[in-house]
Amino acid sequence: MIKSIRKRDGKIVQFDREKIAAAIAKAFRAVGDDPGATPAMLACKVVDAAEQQFQKSVPGVEDIQDIVERTLIEEGYAEAAKAYILYRQRRADVREAKRYLGVADDLKLSINAVEVLKKRYLRRDERGEVVETPGEMFARVADHISRAEGRYGCDVEGYRLKFLRMMRDLDFLPNSPTLMNAGLDLGQLSACFVLPVEDSLTGIFDSLKHMALIHQSGGGTGFSFSWLRPKGDVVRATGGVASGPVSFMRIFDTATDVIKQGGRRRGANMGVLRVDHPDILEFIEAKDRPGILENFNISVAATDTFMDKVRSGGEIELVNPRSGEVTGSLEAAELMNLIATSAWRGGDPGMIFIDRINAAHPFPAKIEATNPCGEQPLLPYESCNLGSINLSRLVEKGELNWDRLRDLVSLAVRFLDDVIDMNRYPLRQIQIATMQSRKIGLGVMGFAEMLIKMNVSYSSPDAVRLAEEIMSFISAEGRAESARLGQARGSFPLFEQSKLKRWDAMRNSTVTTIAPTGTISIIAGTSSGIEPLFALAFVRHVLEGARLLEVSPLFEKEAHARGFYSPELRAEIARRGSVQNIAHVPQDIKDTFVTALDVPAQQHVRVQAAFQKYTDNAVSKTVNLPSEATVSDVLDVYNLAYDLGCKGVTVFRYGSRSQVLYLENLETLPGCKYCG
Repeated sequence: MIKSIRKRDGKIVQFDREKIAAAIAKAFRAVGDDPGATPAMLACKVVDAAEQQFQKSVPGVEDIQDIVERTLIEEGYAEAAKAYILYRQRRADVREAKRYLGVADDLKLSINAVEVLKKRYLRRDERGEVVETPGEMFARVADHISRAEGRYGCDVEGYRLKFLRMMRDLDFLPNSPTLMNAGLDLGQLSACFVLPVEDSLTGIFDSLKHMALIHQSGGGTGFSFSWLRPKGDVVRATGGVASGPVSFMRIFDTATDVIKQGGRRRGANMGVLRVDHPDILEFIEAKDRPGILENFNISVAATDTFMDKVRSGGEIELVNPRSGEVTGSLEAAELMNLIATSAWRGGDPGMIFIDRINAAHPFPAKIEATNPCGEQPLLPYESCNLGSINLSRLVEKGELNWDRLRDLVSLAVRFLDDVIDMNRYPLRQIQIATMQSRKIGLGVMGFAEMLIKMNVSYSSPDAVRLAEEIMSFISAEGRAESARLGQARGSFPLFEQSKLKRWDAMRNSTVTTIAPTGTISIIAGTSSGIEPLFALAFVRHVLEGARLLEVSPLFEKEAHARGFYSPELRAEIARRGSVQNIAHVPQDIKDTFVTALDVPAQQHVRVQAAFQKYTDNAVSKTVNLPSEATVSDVLDVYNLAYDLGCKGVTVFRYGSRSQVLYLENLETLPGCKYCG
């Protein structure tokens, strides 16, 4: 009787007949057959044949797979045998690609995930060689973060194992700096920072220096340039005139261009200017020319007064921040149209509804800026660490497992609070400000894939309903866990000055944030943040010129199961990115597998607003517009986002400038056999 099997790495492990049956069942489903009890029966035949062949030796994985192929053919299941052989070949290609990348993948991640991990995350020796597997990376992070539990007399080993399990299972991942730096010398674990920019040469260049330190450690920075005097204003110290906020932003941009975050990430910034600053027109058009401020996202801080006058008519006054004097005025509606026109041209600027952000902020102190993607408003010198729950992993038989979600929320809040204690801050001011408020940002990724697994269209009212239900649940459970931690460990120091005193205790002043999850969603093998699928097949431009092909595995699986998959269909999707205009694809599949450009702009905003309703901080979400969209369409998005309670909004018209995700004839992409 066979008791053991030799894995490809030479390790001897326990033989499991059920794995054979599961692999055979997958082959049957791939060709659209309901296997019933057949896989279990065939697995018995495979085991019988293996026992005859390996009476005095231990079979290897490849030996068993050979017997599976032979058994399927001998029993008359030629189509299933073909599917099994093709799957086996794909897995062999993936293993070969990973060997080429030089990464020992102990978690069976996708090629794209392994490529990203190699470039950015895995530990290297002094020669620059990767000396860590993905599983070892997660173990390093779990070991470091769980040490915080010892400070409070808790079970360090128990939480180490829990933290490790939820990361290895890809149920939850923290932001990139935590994965990169936990347990290593750098030790900086937060993704989001906001730095003040004071109206003096010393203050400006202090912020520039602090930005460099943060970028070097792996974080991104946000700045409000609203306190800088406008272009042409007097400079008494020299008798000269000021060059204005935009000119100083170019200095920050140039410095960012030569600093890689932690040696592995290109620097990222957010530049914010109030809508009533005298240089607002120059700011709005600052990125219209290619090559200018390429390391910045920029956003206009729009006040409620401005938004009211956009609707009712009238002018807004432009105020010199140095003197407080009114220097002029602009028609609000014309200014809004200029913002929309610039965003239509190239995606910038975004809109931040600054008064709404401050109305929701737990402290009287005023927020002026956010992190680079806009989801984390912060006070000067504050930082925040983020993490995201993978919703696609929680769907079981077409339903969301709410009990698993509850457990993950509680454990993730605890993990993120521990990160605050284990962090090595790049500046003393940042440590002080962060410890005072203990802000964390728990969010989600895989929302689009979750909907697909539940047979819900992203374009439907049910998607909006589910967004509200899920985020309401996460918010309530997250707050409950933070309150428990507050009782056990003490509330954040500014608790008595906050708006949260309806609770007896609270560990964290903010708990929830919806981040874009760009690279961690690649690692998790799911859709990013709360975005719809960008396309069913697309190219992602990442890192130093690398191009990664991504194909929706959910679509391929469903197409195989329904019997309409073909190489011709794959080629057509590679050209189009969508199935909406492909005649022989069933309508229910078209409804379920909508992509970003298939979803109406208004639905993008409704989904964002649904999540924002129950999110402490803000929501990173791009409203994707087709290339033929108009400036009027952009204005409609801005107005709807404001009306529905969003804290900000970003639009992107496809093809208006270079982008991270784009469509291409994927059949011509080198190395596409390694997709998966």
